[in-house]
Amino acid sequence: MLKRGFDIFLSGVGLITSLPLWGIIGLAVKLSDGGPVFYRQRRVGKDGRVFTGLKFRSMVPDSEQKWGVAPATAHDPRITRVGKFLRATAMDELPQLWNILRGEMSFVGPRPEWVELVKTFRSEIPSFDLRHKVRPGLTGLAQIYGHTEMSRRHKLRYDLLYARRQSFWLDIRLVLLSFAVTFMGRWELRKAKILRPFQRRYAKPQSAATAWAGKAVLSNGLSQSPPSP
Repeated sequence: MLKRGFDIFLSGVGLITSLPLWGIIGLAVKLSDGGPVFYRQRRVGKDGRVFTGLKFRSMVPDSEQKWGVAPATAHDPRITRVGKFLRATAMDELPQLWNILRGEMSFVGPRPEWVELVKTFRSEIPSFDLRHKVRPGLTGLAQIYGHTEMSRRHKLRYDLLYARRQSFWLDIRLVLLSFAVTFMGRWELRKAKILRPFQRRYAKPQSAATAWAGKAVLSNGLSQSPPSP
């Protein structure tokens, strides 16, 4: 109840205070190539429920039809000039405040994956659906301590670690760290995004708990060593 109350309060405040930005970002996206301002995609949430995730468009129109469904990579030709800035500062995620207010997402939790990719991950990793025991989020352990090109198996271990250790105060810390990453424009870095003092603070407890997450899913087909923050 505390987590949900926090989500409702912060998403409501965020929606109200960010409204001027919506107009500026929407205009920039529209003028860049004349395509749609928003990007909608079916995502898998808590208990496997499917919802429509909303974002400001950061890729060229009809990118899925042209290149198929695939995560963004470094120097991705699908990402527009405006999209590069939006993704580096996470401003493309602002519309997902509406998903949080509706209860489809939380501020902290495993990132919701595309329906098409979840089908693939389920066939490759028998334990993948364990991450759907908690509500997906805007940010999480994998987003701060990992990177966008980290293997799905490593990301899953961070997700399971959060599911085991989640608490209101852990959420507060991760939200504050996420604000710091946003202000530094480091979301598109292909490495851990927080500064060294923060990394040292969380490295030891996270390493031990991540090892627990690895052991918990080894019997279900995961065999890689735990990730290092």
